Amino acid sequence: MGYLKFEKTLLINLEESLKREILRTNRRGAYHSTTIIDCNTRKYHGLLVCPVPAIDSDNHVLLSSLDETVIQHEAEFNLGIHQYDNGHFSPNGHKYVRQFDSEQIPRSIYRVGGVMLSKEKILSASANRILIKYTLMDAHSPTILRFRPFLAFRNVNELTWANSIASRDYTEIGNGIKTSMYEGYPELHMQFNKKVKFVFQPDWYKNIEYVKEQERGFPYKEDLYVPGYFEMEIKKGESIYFAGGDSCVDPAAIESQFAEELKMRTPRNSFFNCLKNSAQQFYYRPDEKGMYLLAGYPWFKVRARDLFIAMPGCTLAIDDIPRFEKMMNAAIPALRRFMDNASLDEIIQEIDLPDILLWTIWSLQRYAKYTSKEECNKNYGQLIQDIVDYIKENKHENLKLDPNGLVYSEGKEKAITWMNSTMNGKPIVPRSGYIVEFNALWYNSLKFAAELAELNEETDRKELLDEISAKTEVSFVETFLNGHGYLYDYVDGNYIDWSVRPNMLFAVSLDYSPLNRSQKGKVLNIVTRELLTPKGIRSLSPKSEGYRPYYLGALPERDLAYHQGTVWPWLLGPYLEAYLKLYQYSGISFIERMLIGLDEEINIHCIGTLSEVFDGNPPFMGRGAISFATNVAEVLRILKLMESYTKIEH
Repeated sequence: MGYLKFEKTLLINLEESLKREILRTNRRGAYHSTTIIDCNTRKYHGLLVCPVPAIDSDNHVLLSSLDETVIQHEAEFNLGIHQYDNGHFSPNGHKYVRQFDSEQIPRSIYRVGGVMLSKEKILSASANRILIKYTLMDAHSPTILRFRPFLAFRNVNELTWANSIASRDYTEIGNGIKTSMYEGYPELHMQFNKKVKFVFQPDWYKNIEYVKEQERGFPYKEDLYVPGYFEMEIKKGESIYFAGGDSCVDPAAIESQFAEELKMRTPRNSFFNCLKNSAQQFYYRPDEKGMYLLAGYPWFKVRARDLFIAMPGCTLAIDDIPRFEKMMNAAIPALRRFMDNASLDEIIQEIDLPDILLWTIWSLQRYAKYTSKEECNKNYGQLIQDIVDYIKENKHENLKLDPNGLVYSEGKEKAITWMNSTMNGKPIVPRSGYIVEFNALWYNSLKFAAELAELNEETDRKELLDEISAKTEVSFVETFLNGHGYLYDYVDGNYIDWSVRPNMLFAVSLDYSPLNRSQKGKVLNIVTRELLTPKGIRSLSPKSEGYRPYYLGALPERDLAYHQGTVWPWLLGPYLEAYLKLYQYSGISFIERMLIGLDEEINIHCIGTLSEVFDGNPPFMGRGAISFATNVAEVLRILKLMESYTKIEH
């Protein structure tokens, strides 16, 4: 059995098959996502979902689905499936599915009597276009295929209903039609590689339900417009190709386009290859100049903190140093504009948050490890020194260096850390004052900048940075370390937050730590006992007040749980890195056992990738966004770290 292969028994069981989703992206912002049986369960699902810059900065569902019908002897067998009122499914195309695999591209095999039909899907990397190949593998009688497109033409965050405003106009083009339902939208071009008959039969299919939206407490019913259907004959052994996109294509070129796209795909036949492919799915190139990382799918955009945390794992850990440099070089102008005049960036969101510059240095420190300190210094040394000076001179509005060497940030009124859930505009976890990971990152940044100063033979600068870091080291231990052996999460004046949270991990995992080996060991032991799970690290200990392990219910309930007990796989990065630092090669077997829990996830939720969060209690169900960049990145980084430790040992 293949790594991402599912058989009939699972596929026809809707309780199992509807849990499993697929995601394919084109690195331009467009994506294709649905379940493994092609039944959409989210408003974010669609055969073609892409940006429409003329309307807004969000993605839009153009082509929701394409229902296929096999016709023999005038008998119709519809392979599509939609959920309607009260959990009623119609048609029931899933009962014809015999196999689904997605090791290279999503591929379904259907059996209808003596007919065997395969369907393979590719999202084009060069355009906003879905390509589908249908092959009649077996048939004993003349066979006709009918295709009924379901159109939405709406923002992914909204739903649509039957209305009289939607345009029914269409224009015939090469082997197909083009149409646009509303002003401002591009035309959707639906074409085949051979002559096809289009029958104009406009209708609205009403009250289609999206169960995942219902679970999340959002509106979950919509109507979809079907302009008619395409119909053509197909012979045994023949393949026909469909192209649906926001631009026209030469019908004669669809088959060759499909073949060329297929050559570019990385087989997802192992845990590493799945994560590598998933990492590349986050690449985002809105134009020919910039390259970025989306924070996740299906609703996240480019977020500064996620960008700098995920970049090393999504590029360096898969041996793509040039891609890291492209992303960093695209981010540097935005960073410099912010430091020059507090300007925000149109693409990179939240660049003004107080820890962003610290994560930038952390990311560049990883680059130095994969290349060399000399290479990092040559390409980015000035940026690193400028960031340190910017913070040291108190130019950041909300990251102030105090005389004791610690940095202070105000977070009572606005969520400023990665624990950023809010309610009524206020942070649910109001982390403020001396924040533990901010100060661990600051100490690490000072030491790394001093290292580069020494490389540049800047003696005075190195001495100044060493002086500040010495103060920071003493103050860090005095401020955060408590008598129970772990670190306070934040300290603000006389207020001390005793919650056992994972943020103290960074004081153990970073290259430069203000803690000694014994102190590191105690912190790691506390995290292991109270926060470690098979899917990652809890955001709060079950022993701490306010623990909420289940990320369920309407938005307010989910917001309250978001950082109060949910499990985050990306935190395995600092945890396992700290473990390797303390136990060296002897920790490899433990890490391999830890990663088994995530290996299992590859086949469970969005196949081939990792969900955003998991419940804090068994069975640790995946929740939130179906694919999350920092999770994928940090697991890849750990796999690369393990490889380096193994090489050293041997």
